Amino acid sequence: MPALTLRDILALDPVRGSEPELLAGEGALDRPVRWVHSSEVYEGANFLDGGELLLTNGFGLTDADEDTRRRYVRELTARGAAGLAVEVGRSLVRMPEEVVDEARRLGLPLLALHRVVPFVRITEAANRAIVACGLSGRAASVRPWGGDHTAALLADLADGQALNQPEVEARAALAGFHPGPGARLVGVSAHGARELGVVDRAARSLGGVAVLRAAFPGDVLALVAMPDDAVRAVTARRDVVRAVQEAFRTVAEAGVTVAVGHAVLAGGGWLRWSETLRAARTTLELALTVPSAEPGPTGGPVVTSSRALTLERELTRGGVDANRDRLARLVQHTLGPLLAWEAAHPSDLVRTLEIHLRHGCSPTRTAALLHIGRQSLYQRLERIESLLGLEIDDPDLLGELLAALCAHRIVRGVPATAGGGLRTVA
Repeated sequence: MPALTLRDILALDPVRGSEPELLAGEGALDRPVRWVHSSEVYEGANFLDGGELLLTNGFGLTDADEDTRRRYVRELTARGAAGLAVEVGRSLVRMPEEVVDEARRLGLPLLALHRVVPFVRITEAANRAIVACGLSGRAASVRPWGGDHTAALLADLADGQALNQPEVEARAALAGFHPGPGARLVGVSAHGARELGVVDRAARSLGGVAVLRAAFPGDVLALVAMPDDAVRAVTARRDVVRAVQEAFRTVAEAGVTVAVGHAVLAGGGWLRWSETLRAARTTLELALTVPSAEPGPTGGPVVTSSRALTLERELTRGGVDANRDRLARLVQHTLGPLLAWEAAHPSDLVRTLEIHLRHGCSPTRTAALLHIGRQSLYQRLERIESLLGLEIDDPDLLGELLAALCAHRIVRGVPATAGGGLRTVA
């Protein structure tokens, strides 16, 4: 696997800005650097695993005697440190001669940093470069996208791979994706799009927001990053999810299905990035396999969101097959008489009930969506109440009825499989 060397680290702008002077270890500049740490404690060698470049302001060495300083260098070498960089001029006026002598004797690269540069800038730049350099060897043999670093990152996030924040930020930066900590991230998963242009067009309609996107066999995955000013520009109510949905609804072609995850803060950590992508991907799968509760658009794209399918996602948590028996029992217990009637008397009572409940039991709205008159609707509702032996506008029954109606669509729409489970990106 490719690795960043100490020589490469010295070429980074923040490191060069510290005016480094190599005092020892000239022959070891091509050794690989696994990570860059900073520590102000001279016992810092105990925390190293090998291959690290250690940064210190030298405070722990100022009052140490000669033997302690030499032992410090020996311990770093014994732990396999790639090098030691010491800031001189503040807490440590100059590099102690015994530190230089011991480093030369052991061949440990020793750097004197003559200008103050915050260590966080050095570690951030160096560790991002280290991660980026090592990406080409990351699981390429088992991933169908090989060296496509953007696809690999999105797949790892969507699959919930064990990552860390510096790695995710480094890999995102390698793909040119730099969301500020205050930006809102929204995961997007699309099926039926022939190319990535649909994501780019949606981004332009939102005001040129930052996008991380990649194509997979059959699907497209993306992270859309909207800074605060973009959020204010596209929606007065700051409803980021709705704005992203409308953008895709405007630019997507007929036959394309788009699922939008929930909005998360970019500064909330990589787990939040993963959550919105996973929600979008699961929502897309449900949108493709579970019959919709309401009449869909004619001739245009289908654009939905994780919050619109919250009930479906919760009922299928862990997979449809794992929940199939439980869902079937819920359906039979709650809707049994109604389903038996529909089996013997073809009608639209089940769908009528769900649409009515989803729209706040509004007769006007329900009748309009079903394209029937209000009187016909009242007749259907009376029949439903008679069959179930209840009043459908009873608030105590709303949750049970909606869950059962949703479970009915899931069980009816997703056939049992031997493998059991939704598709995955990989």
